[in-house]
Amino acid sequence: MLETERYQCPYCGEEAEAVLDLSGGDQQYIEDCPICCRPIVFTLQTDGEEWMLEVRSENE
Repeated sequence: MLETERYQCPYCGEEAEAVLDLSGGDQQYIEDCPICCRPIVFTLQTDGEEWMLEVRSENE
């Protein structure tokens, strides 16, 4: 099950979109910002239906 979520880069402040795979359960991963290329930590919490995404810089 895929969802999309808009987020704001914690470094450059630009808005981007993440594609979330809810079938994998709770996840934490790093992806580079598509604008400034700095590493963003994504923390996804899900029970398969409800979900919450937290986006933060690598040093927070």
